[in-house]
Amino acid sequence: MTSRLFNQMLEGIDRGAFPRTRKWAWRGVYNMLSRFWRDDDWRFMNYGYVPEGVAFPLEAADEPERAFIGLYAQAVDGLPVAGARVLEIGSGRGGGARYVARYHAPASVTGLDYSPETVRLARKLNADTPNLSFEQGDAEHLPFPDASFDIAVNIESSHCYANMPAFVGEVARVLKPGGWFTFADMRGRAAMTELDRQMAVPGLDLVSERNISPRVVAALDAADARKQARIGKALLMKRFMSEFAGAKGSMLYKGLSRGEVIYVARRYRKAG
Repeated sequence: MTSRLFNQMLEGIDRGAFPRTRKWAWRGVYNMLSRFWRDDDWRFMNYGYVPEGVAFPLEAADEPERAFIGLYAQAVDGLPVAGARVLEIGSGRGGGARYVARYHAPASVTGLDYSPETVRLARKLNADTPNLSFEQGDAEHLPFPDASFDIAVNIESSHCYANMPAFVGEVARVLKPGGWFTFADMRGRAAMTELDRQMAVPGLDLVSERNISPRVVAALDAADARKQARIGKALLMKRFMSEFAGAKGSMLYKGLSRGEVIYVARRYRKAG
């Protein structure tokens, strides 16, 4: 039953159905997961990215998270992060914000998430990183002044939002002139044109776009054994967790593998 409901939720996202109900439902899912799985073995909640070619450097303690860190490494690669004020919108358990804070020398990283339980957990799991903080808030109504940040990061979170143009407009508002917005998320192939329209906000210029689906599938493959071990502990939630985690055989895994779902990475720059 839970697997079927999760599949219906994904299909509803593609159709744009019931956006505010969807937003509320995702918040409930993440609150629930943060209450039941509080350990630092699960610091990331993305599907991952395995790059082609030379691997990016990581300390030995972070190697188990390489597949998941990969989405953040590609997101900030080549951007002027050193000394910058960075905002991650949809920061989840905080692993990605922690990676940026520890490896790229920003002045500060602020993680924002809609789920209060998840924010509390992120603060606990990442208390060892001094230039990193977390706040609870709505991506469509960011609680920050105009021109507050140099770089905004949004990884695998926007599919939960009710109003994409409002979110992108808020990103444009809180970025400084010349600031960067780096985005990565998935949509059904038929929904890509709508995503283009939703993200076409005045003041943000599209600089680059890549279909990274094959590298995301490679990450799902690389992390599958570890995910299966955790899913095996979920008892009555096994089928739901298999779909949620994108395990092999799940609806999402099949969609990405077949090209029915596109995982896109984009960069925008604010005019000025």
